[in-house]
Amino acid sequence: MSDLPAPTLLEVDRLGRHFPVRGFLNRRVGTLRALDDVSFAVGEGEVLGIVGESGCGKSTLGKTLMGIHEPTSGEVRLRGERIAAPGQKRAAAVRAKLQYVYQDPGASLDPRWTLRRSLHEPLIIHTDWSRAKREEHVQAIVSAVGLPQAHLDLYPHEISGGQQRRVGLARILVLGPQLIIFDEPTSGLDVSVQATVLALFRDLREEFGLTYLFISHDLAVVRSICNRIVVMYLGRIVEIGDTAEVFRAPRHPYTRSLLAAAPRIGGPRVTESFTLQGEPPDPSNVPSGCRFRTRCPLAIDKCATIEPAIDFEGGHGVACLRWREDAL
Repeated sequence: MSDLPAPTLLEVDRLGRHFPVRGFLNRRVGTLRALDDVSFAVGEGEVLGIVGESGCGKSTLGKTLMGIHEPTSGEVRLRGERIAAPGQKRAAAVRAKLQYVYQDPGASLDPRWTLRRSLHEPLIIHTDWSRAKREEHVQAIVSAVGLPQAHLDLYPHEISGGQQRRVGLARILVLGPQLIIFDEPTSGLDVSVQATVLALFRDLREEFGLTYLFISHDLAVVRSICNRIVVMYLGRIVEIGDTAEVFRAPRHPYTRSLLAAAPRIGGPRVTESFTLQGEPPDPSNVPSGCRFRTRCPLAIDKCATIEPAIDFEGGHGVACLRWREDAL
């Protein structure tokens, strides 16, 4: 196996997404800064995890990359070609290369359509294939995701939640995507089904040469499937690095807080002192300086005036003014 790094597939450069806050008579009264200055790259075949509390910007990031939201600032490049920037329309060919798996797969399936019709629809829109060729391709993909061919004549309400996830995955695989964005793909599943679904994700990545962005609250799942991890807080990246390294030696107080709060059976926690207090600030009224300072046990005066940039060492980056101090 070659030790050369994988070619870069996706580049995110200073991406921002802001939403207007409306008040009485629909007047704009503020701005919700869902994403601010987010930058990272994803290599071909990589699985990159995106973690953080609810409201930190994970899903907004995924939907902005997908083109569901238009960026307010920055840009996104796929194999060096700019595919998203303020005011830029996304071509249909690009939409087929990036696919999004929603948290509730059943909600993305038309309850009045059989699974066969739902799987044929993307091919009807994006290709000029004959019905026979579409059917052959659909049957191959259905087999790849582990569903019986007989399920093609069923409706979404006639299959389980785990099977709906397989159908949702099949529906995007028919277009031959390069990158798939998963939004909480294992939520609501029991442990045995979750393990089966994760094994399926691994098998499909190898079979089809896929790259994943994996948005999740479940740190155990992220640890088991992701090569690298991005930790977000209030619309910004606070830590990024190799998954094993981040879990072994987290550098940001927020990451340490998340790991300390994660349930575990036996073994020491990373630290017992870094416990989260209170709720994240309102993203329409972001604190000055470091956004985590209002909940950080290590905050000092300069944390209120300086917004830290990501400081990399050995491929492990952290946005904290104090992470190099021995006290941490």
